[in-house]
Amino acid sequence: MSQNTSLGRAPEKSSRSRARRGGADVLLAATLWGTTGTVRTFADGASPYSVAAIRIIIGGLVLLALAALTRGGAGLRHLVADRRNLPLVGLGAVAITVYQTAFFVAAGRTGVAVGTIVTIGSAPVFTGVIGLLARRSAPTGRWTLATAGAVAGCALLVGGGRDAGAEPLGIGLALLSGLAYAAYATVASVLITRGEQDRAVAAALFGTAALPLVPVLLAGPTGWLVTGSGALIALYLGVITTGGGYLLFARGLRTTPATTATTLTLAEPAVAAVLGTVLLGERLGGAALGGLVLLATSLVVLVAPRRRGRGEGAQGRGEGAQGGNEMV
Repeated sequence: MSQNTSLGRAPEKSSRSRARRGGADVLLAATLWGTTGTVRTFADGASPYSVAAIRIIIGGLVLLALAALTRGGAGLRHLVADRRNLPLVGLGAVAITVYQTAFFVAAGRTGVAVGTIVTIGSAPVFTGVIGLLARRSAPTGRWTLATAGAVAGCALLVGGGRDAGAEPLGIGLALLSGLAYAAYATVASVLITRGEQDRAVAAALFGTAALPLVPVLLAGPTGWLVTGSGALIALYLGVITTGGGYLLFARGLRTTPATTATTLTLAEPAVAAVLGTVLLGERLGGAALGGLVLLATSLVVLVAPRRRGRGEGAQGRGEGAQGGNEMV
């Protein structure tokens, strides 16, 4: 009897371990994304549109190259060969383009602080709504509490002590950006939980999204790209924060629901705030520091292992088949 119980617990422990690793991958991706704002300040002469475009173009090329090198690109060919996937790839690519463009236009109208909090703060909520409408997942009290705390902490962190712009069109565009990001995360999660390789999914989505951004890049100032510092910044943003960041995010989606993953990405403004304080001489007020603590606490609550009662063993093993479709 004890041997059977031990055997039953082994897959459960393995599942929990994979889930923790998936959450760690998403947090690492958010950490990389949090460095982009600081790095962009050193790109003299670059417009926000050209920076966004070069990020996606270089990142898309890197992800395509990585997918092609993985078992000869079999995963990418398998993804494209399944006609069910093509509408999702198209939708995900459009979502990436809309997310990037709408965010930068919104930030220009409302300011970076307000645009960031509305976009990043609304994305987990939109992802939860999409999950409910698609009947992919149902929110739990733990996810709702952690997400509410993280969004509130993010609001205090980004907006604490700063003037807030409430330009209606800008707010609307920031909400559109959050919705588009939620759509991208959900599409990627659907493709990966279907059994597609995470590298192939990231490559297909970003490779497709890069195409419409080429004319956007060429239409703006590109002189900064041929300078030594500009080239290094473009490579860092494209290879590390986009290629590496979204590869980690896709890998995390193997075992982390899209709803939980988008909440974990709220770590991004926390990293940006710390870097701004350390490298750019920015100062955090009391409200912002309180928001940082609240945000960190909420994310810990979200990723901390959940204890199961004695009667939950069989139920927990049965839930494993649902994989990434249920929230924490």
